[in-house]
Amino acid sequence: MLQTAKSIWILFWASLLTLVLFLPIVAAALLGKRGDAAFRGTQVFAWAILKLTGIRLNVTGREHIVPGQRYVILSNHASYFDPPALVLALGLQYRWVIKKELRKVPLFGLALETSRNLFIDRSKGSDALSSIKRGVAQLPDGTGILLFPEGTRSRDGQLLPFKKGGFVIARDGGLPILPVTIRGSHDRLPKGTAAFSPGLIDVIIHPPVATAGRTVEELMGEVRGTIESAL
Repeated sequence: MLQTAKSIWILFWASLLTLVLFLPIVAAALLGKRGDAAFRGTQVFAWAILKLTGIRLNVTGREHIVPGQRYVILSNHASYFDPPALVLALGLQYRWVIKKELRKVPLFGLALETSRNLFIDRSKGSDALSSIKRGVAQLPDGTGILLFPEGTRSRDGQLLPFKKGGFVIARDGGLPILPVTIRGSHDRLPKGTAAFSPGLIDVIIHPPVATAGRTVEELMGEVRGTIESAL
């Protein structure tokens, strides 16, 4: 009974916040040239949903972030709490690389699209990657991108195999990679359920990884090892 009540609670508030913030976020996205104001709207959503579910963040490593630097941010992914945790923890402007299926979600998908996030059709392989590269090149100065290199949420919290896309984007674009480890989110809201558990989520921001002169395989090995070391 308690698990059902928790599921109803989080789904109710997520839906209400989407309805309340939809118009302000879309208006900010359409009126602003950079999309920064719309991103701040998502920070409001993230702050509210974490507060309402009793989630506390412990963030370490912010000193590794250089203000105004564009990064390809790569993080592990085990919970729906990961995106709001990252939005609040990192303290910098970025856009998401999101699977195209989320574009179809009523209101939420439109808000994501107008906020200048990048959608990827994973069935198109190299063509999809090329379109993401073009999108990244058109982002405003100081605005990075964030991807989950596992491609999906882990069911048990263990790190899944990494996909190459984010590493290719970083290397070909000459952008440093910012590795991030999220620890504890799987315990708070595992994949396959909406029944959350209040508590602490750790977000560990690691030193950036330079990509110049590196192979994709080298970058994948180093970044995966860094993220995994803090799990």
